[in-house]
Amino acid sequence: MSVTRNRVAAGLAIVAAGSLAVFGIATPAQAASKKLTIAFVMGAEADPFFKAMKVGATAEAAAKGVNLVWQGNPSVYSPATQIPVADQVLATKPSGLVLIPTDPTALQPVANQAIKAGIPVVNVDTHVNDLSKVTAFITGDNADGGAKAADAIAAAIKYTAGQTYQVAVGLTSATATTNVARLAGFKAEIAAKFPGITVVDTEYSQSQPSVADTNVSNWLTKYPNLNGIFAIDGTNAAGAAAALQAKGLVGKVALVGYDAYPANVKLLQAGVFSALIAQNPAAEAKLAIDDLVATLTKSAAAKSIQHLVTIPNVVLTAATSAADFTKYTYVA
Repeated sequence: MSVTRNRVAAGLAIVAAGSLAVFGIATPAQAASKKLTIAFVMGAEADPFFKAMKVGATAEAAAKGVNLVWQGNPSVYSPATQIPVADQVLATKPSGLVLIPTDPTALQPVANQAIKAGIPVVNVDTHVNDLSKVTAFITGDNADGGAKAADAIAAAIKYTAGQTYQVAVGLTSATATTNVARLAGFKAEIAAKFPGITVVDTEYSQSQPSVADTNVSNWLTKYPNLNGIFAIDGTNAAGAAAALQAKGLVGKVALVGYDAYPANVKLLQAGVFSALIAQNPAAEAKLAIDDLVATLTKSAAAKSIQHLVTIPNVVLTAATSAADFTKYTYVA
């Protein structure tokens, strides 16, 4: 009798499972086997920083067995171009979202929408204003990078107490949290150690080297005694380098840049840059994937997720070893 009952129960279970499938409801077995999809939404896909980040994200997604969706405006870094991309990605209902916001306020609703829908969010590089419900925020040490850039500028212009110097700063955005922190670190270091240096101007490029090139050309006309330039991210560094080379001012105006783009590293080795501040975008992407997978699978690793992770920067100069150039140059 018990055997018969077991067979009937098993049959009912099969019928129930079949009914769930007919009505489009995932069975427990189907839910367990469903492959996770993690979406990365950044500001400008063409930026070599994000290309290097994609290398790390792609490798880790493959290692973890998850689908990777990589989306961003092809070249323009702005909230106006990022928000429609983020909305389109959320409409596909990914399992998790890595959001690299171009503006902490404008992209806050995107993070809120995802979290409300049950999609965990990790911020990488930049962040939204309210991090209380974000799974993690992973970034480079931006204030420290700005301070290191100030030290490098002072060394390149042979800073001497009692003398006065003019420097300008090129940024991608006035509100991107990385740019804000780097500028703050740069200014704080100057105020503390190099009071003879004045930041005479700041301009923005929206991650477009051609705009950065134009900004630098304008500075060189407006400030004929300009001593140095801090290019606060890689695209500004590329544009500034092009402008100084075109005007024959390499070595006459010190240039310190951010991000070890392959092309910029070559220019550093050739003497166009005095120094580059290098980040580790691949490591940031890898950790973001790991945190989301741990969160979504409720694995033991989820308990050890750090809410804020700050990865140190590295200063590259012409004296950097070949091994370190290989290690820190971004791979695209």
